[in-house]
This record gives sequence, C-alpha cells and structure tokens, in this order.
Amino acid sequence: MKPSEKEAEYIARTEFAKKKQIEEEKHKRLQAEEKKKLRDLHNMRCPKCGMELIEIDYKAIKVDKCSECDGIWLDAGELEAVAKLEKGGLDKLFSVFKK
Repeated sequence: MKPSEKEAEYIARTEFAKKKQIEEEKHKRLQAEEKKKLRDLHNMRCPKCGMELIEIDYKAIKVDKCSECDGIWLDAGELEAVAKLEKGGLDKLFSVFKK
C-alpha cells in the first residue's frame, strides 16, 4: 500500500525536522568546543599584548594587571565596585600598581 500524498508530505517534513535537529545539536556542540578552545587560549591573557595577567585581589575586587605592558583590566561589574570605593580606598588601590 502506497502512502497518500499528505502522508508522504508529513513523513518528509518529519524526517527533515529530525535531521535539522541533529544538525543543530551538532552545531551547538561545535560552538561549545570552539568557545572552550578560545577561552583556554585567551584566559588570563592581556587583550592588548597577549602576555599573562596577574590577578590582584583588593577589597573583594579582582584586578588583572599585565605582566608585560602594565595594562590594568577589570572584569564585568568590577568597574562599578571600584567606583563605589571612597577616595582613600581608591588611592590605596592604585598605589598597589605603582612601580
């Protein structure tokens, strides 16, 4: 017995949806793997020169300083935390980085 035209169309759509879902899952895995590779490659590296960052914890604010170019980097939310420091605390924070 041959499937009707509507049944054949339904079967084709269902097959396509299954194959598309498999491909989307494969792409998500690849994206996750690519993200992990990039994170591993760039983790704790200076965005400017690529050298290692040294993390300094000051009053629960983790400030990253480049070991080469002396750039200072803040993670998400840390600028707001620095902005909330009183002037004396801010001066002490910056004195940590003086040469």
